[in-house]
Amino acid sequence: MSQPDSRPSYLRNWLSLAGTVLGLSAFFAFVLLFAVDTFSHHGNPYMGILTYVVAPGFLLMGLAMVAVGAWMHRKHLREAEPGADLPSLTIDLGRPADQRRLLLFGGGSVAFLLLTAFGSFQTYHYTESVQFCGQVCHTPMKPEFVTYQVSPHAKIECVKCHVGNGAGAYVKAKMNGVHQLVGVITGDYGRPIKPPQNLRPAQDICEQCHWAQREVGKLDRTYTHFLADETNTQFSVRLSLNVGGGNPRGGEPGGIHWHMNLGHKVEYIATGEHRENIPWVRLTDPNGVVTEFTTKDFKGDPSKERVHTMDCMDCHNRPAHRFLSPNDAVDMAMASGKIDPSVPWAKSNVVQVLTAEYATESEALAKIADSLQAHYAGKSGVQTMIAEAQRIYSQNFFPEMKADWRAYPDNVSHKNWAGCFRCHDGLHKTADRKRTLKASDCNSCHVILAQGSGEELEKLNPKGHNFFHLDAEYSDFTCHNCHTGAFPKE
Repeated sequence: MSQPDSRPSYLRNWLSLAGTVLGLSAFFAFVLLFAVDTFSHHGNPYMGILTYVVAPGFLLMGLAMVAVGAWMHRKHLREAEPGADLPSLTIDLGRPADQRRLLLFGGGSVAFLLLTAFGSFQTYHYTESVQFCGQVCHTPMKPEFVTYQVSPHAKIECVKCHVGNGAGAYVKAKMNGVHQLVGVITGDYGRPIKPPQNLRPAQDICEQCHWAQREVGKLDRTYTHFLADETNTQFSVRLSLNVGGGNPRGGEPGGIHWHMNLGHKVEYIATGEHRENIPWVRLTDPNGVVTEFTTKDFKGDPSKERVHTMDCMDCHNRPAHRFLSPNDAVDMAMASGKIDPSVPWAKSNVVQVLTAEYATESEALAKIADSLQAHYAGKSGVQTMIAEAQRIYSQNFFPEMKADWRAYPDNVSHKNWAGCFRCHDGLHKTADRKRTLKASDCNSCHVILAQGSGEELEKLNPKGHNFFHLDAEYSDFTCHNCHTGAFPKE
């Protein structure tokens, strides 16, 4: 009859046993998180951190505890005197003390597993929340989080737009989440954060809520501006925006949204991280006729370049994270009465303090208050002006991340950035140079119903006024060459 194995087990110690429970719980959490993320209705970029970093990290910690416990137990066995009582993990169910220990350990293990399951599930939902995306990585993501909160999409969860469907998007999201974690820990991230270069197609994001073929028609909008002079001269422009639509069933598609008419396709080649320079455009009409427009300097081969298909995001590229320029922000504040336009040089002084160089937000807020207080000492309304200037700064300027309107062009217009005139500049022509993407005139996409101030704004002209520039000669359509978002270039 064989003798029982009398060799000691190095794993029979409390530390190794606790490590085993921790390792099993971590493995259980990994399986649960993997299953939840795999079968969820959409991906979550930060689940990669939990599933492939945190859970395996606790698994390795458990295995390390098992190994350390075994090593310590083995050391005790080797150092023990012959015949001495050796430390061991022995459970005698006939002893009440051992019964209590086993009951406590077993109950604690089960409770730990249940807490692991509950915590994993709750953590999954937390990583989908806006608070997690915007506040956990507080400094890097603060500009995006703050501007998102005052955007038209403030009720939309971040993951709805930033994470794609399918296996490729799933893997990419996981890798990106881990990369972001490493970047935050090491401090190795861009300042400012670079905008995403490979967002999901607008058909997968925007059109889940917005109907691309909707006929919007014409929209009446009034834009009020103030000059940087002593009296803050008001100049408003009332426009009828020809937004149009892209539904061929409703008639001939036209207006600004003609670009999204599903009956044709617009493609382009762009350079720069913001796609501000577009030297090549290709239009394919509903009959399959292809027309290419290029600038005279374009010598590239389109087959060797990355060709983008135009969608909503090419114009509406800041739908949820828009950084207002100081000029526009102060104009809005003055038009709404939050900054009194009757205060001399209000526009000039507020824009000046907003655009000064500051190292931190706290320094900026303090110096904005000091500077405006010095300009308007003893005048009524100065505290209201200071509070509004500080609000504008806090919502649009982030010196720690070097993020403001200059870092993120907004292409929905053409005043502060090239926008429309990236293509419609009159310089893109066909090979025979006979057809061009015209800059045209101010009535192509909008009709100027009225302009000026006071009674001038009541002189409506449905056919449209010719635009005139109030304080300087106006000669071309490249507004952004002078309008920088702050004061015009000298």
